[in-house]
Amino acid sequence: MWRRYRWPVLLVLFVATAFAFRSPAEKYFEVAKSLDIFATLFKEVNIYYVDEVDPQKLVRKGIDAMLQSLDPYTDYISEEEMESFRITTTGQYGGVGALIGVVNKKVVVTHPYKNFPAERNGIHVGDEIISVNGQNVQGKTTSQISSLLKGQPKTDVEVRVKRYGQNEELSFKIKREKISVSNIAYYGIVQPDIAYIKLDDFTTGASREVAEALLELKKKGAKSLILDLRENPGGLLHEAINIVSLFIPKGMEVVSTKGKVAEWNKVYRTLNNPIDTEIPMAVLTSEGSASASEIVAGALQDYDRAVLIGQKTFGKGLVQTTRPLSYNSQLKVTTAKYYIPSGRCIQELDYTHRKEDGTVVKVADSLKSEFKTKSGRKVYDGGGLDPDILVDDEFLGTVTIALLNSGLIFDYASKYTVENPATPDFKAFHIDDVEYSKFKSWLKENNFTFTTPLEKSTDDLIESAKQDRYYSDLQKELDVVKAKIENNKVSDLDRFSDQIKRYLEEQIAFHYGLTEGQAQVSLARDKEVHEARKVLADSSSYKKTLVQL
Repeated sequence: MWRRYRWPVLLVLFVATAFAFRSPAEKYFEVAKSLDIFATLFKEVNIYYVDEVDPQKLVRKGIDAMLQSLDPYTDYISEEEMESFRITTTGQYGGVGALIGVVNKKVVVTHPYKNFPAERNGIHVGDEIISVNGQNVQGKTTSQISSLLKGQPKTDVEVRVKRYGQNEELSFKIKREKISVSNIAYYGIVQPDIAYIKLDDFTTGASREVAEALLELKKKGAKSLILDLRENPGGLLHEAINIVSLFIPKGMEVVSTKGKVAEWNKVYRTLNNPIDTEIPMAVLTSEGSASASEIVAGALQDYDRAVLIGQKTFGKGLVQTTRPLSYNSQLKVTTAKYYIPSGRCIQELDYTHRKEDGTVVKVADSLKSEFKTKSGRKVYDGGGLDPDILVDDEFLGTVTIALLNSGLIFDYASKYTVENPATPDFKAFHIDDVEYSKFKSWLKENNFTFTTPLEKSTDDLIESAKQDRYYSDLQKELDVVKAKIENNKVSDLDRFSDQIKRYLEEQIAFHYGLTEGQAQVSLARDKEVHEARKVLADSSSYKKTLVQL
C-alpha cells in the first residue's frame, strides 16, 4: 500500500518540475493534479498488479526517471546514501584509508593512501581482500566491502588479504581513523624554478592545500607554476573561488550565478589577500576538467592570469544546490548557470531544448557569442574552455586500451613489485626489451585476447554476406582479409610497445611509491607538462600568448 513517508519527497520533486511560466494558481493546480494522478495510479498498481511490487523500489524508479529527464546532475539522495554523499563533498570518513576496486573479477586494494592506517600497517596495492572481521567477502560488491571497512575512528578491523606470490593469506589488524583525503595528488619541482601541483578534487580544504603547497614550492625556489586540473571533475564552488583568490587581487569577480530564483543570484568575488599575483602560470586542462575546474581555469584565462594548455574542457556551467527533504533525504538540484568574469557561460549541452527522441543537443555554433579577456583576447561561450595552446590527446592503440581495461597491466605490476622488492630510481626507471618480452609471454599464458574495430567490421561483413548469400562468392577474399588482420594483431604488442611500456612503468611506479612514484616516472615525458615548461621558460612567449589579439 501507499507509504506516507514518500509523499513529501514527491511533493517537492513535482513542484520542481512545474511549468515555469504559468500563474501561481495554474502552477499549484498542475502540481495537485499531477500528484493526485500519480497517487491513484500507484495505489492501483500496488493493489492489482499480478505480482508483488516493492513500493520503495517502484517510487524510487519514478523519482529517478523524472530527474533523469532534467539533467545528469539533479539527484535524489536517500537517507541511506547520505553518508556516501557527505564523503564525496568533504573527502572525510572513518576507515582504513584505502580505495578498493574490481580487477580481473577480484576485489583488490587499488590505492592505500600514504600515511593512513592501511598503508602504515603494510597493505599493498594489488592485495586481494578475502575477509573483513572474519566475514568472507567473496561475491560481495565493492560498496558492501567498503561499508565493512568503514566505521568509527579508534575501532579495530581485521582484514585478511591474498598477495601475489604468497601461498598463505596475510592478516592485518587495523585501527580505523578519521580519513581526510588530500585534494592534491602530487606537488613538486619539475625543473629548478618551475613548480607543479596536481589538483584532483575540490572537496573541503582544497584551497588551503594549494596555498600550502605553493608557499612550500616558492621557498624551494619556484618562480613559475604549473597547475594541473586534467580529469578534475570539480566540487565545491567556494573552494574554486578561494583558489582563484590565491592569484588575483582581493575584490575581483570570479564567477556569478543566475537562475530562476532571482534572490539566489549572486556575484562571487575574491575575499582573501592573494599569495602571488605575478607568478607566471600554466593551467593544464582536458576533456575531463569540469565544473569547479572550469571556474578556476576560466577565471584565470579571462584575467589573462594564466596560459591554458591541453584540450577543450568538459563544458559544465551548471550550479547544484542541496535542498533538505523529509526523513533525512536531500535533493541535489540544478538551480543556476554560472558565468565567469568575461561574461561567458561555458555550458555545452542544452538540457532545456532536447530533440523529440529525448537526446540532448549541444549549443549550436550559431548561438555562441564572442567575449573578450581582460587584454582583449577573443573567447567564446557554449562549449567548454578552449585552451590557449592546444595539445592533441594521444591516440591509443586498441591493444593498449584492451590491456588497460583488462586489468592485466595492473596485475603484472603487482607481480613485478613482488619479484623485484627493491624500489627503483623512479626518474630513471624504464622497462627494457627483456622485461617486455616477459610481459608478452605472461599475457599469452593468461590468454589475453582483444578485438579490433576492423576485425569487428569484417565479422559483421561476413555475417551480412552469409545472410545475403554472397559468402560463397566472397569467401576467399574475406579469408585473406581475416588472416591479415590476425597477423597485424599479433604484431600490435610490438607496434604499440612504446605506449604499453609507458603505462606499465607508471603502474609499476604506483605500486612502489603510490602517486609520488607515478608522478616522478610520468612527468618527464608528459606532453602537456613539456609544453608548459617550454612556455614558462620563455617569458616573451608567455607574455605574447596572454596578450595575443
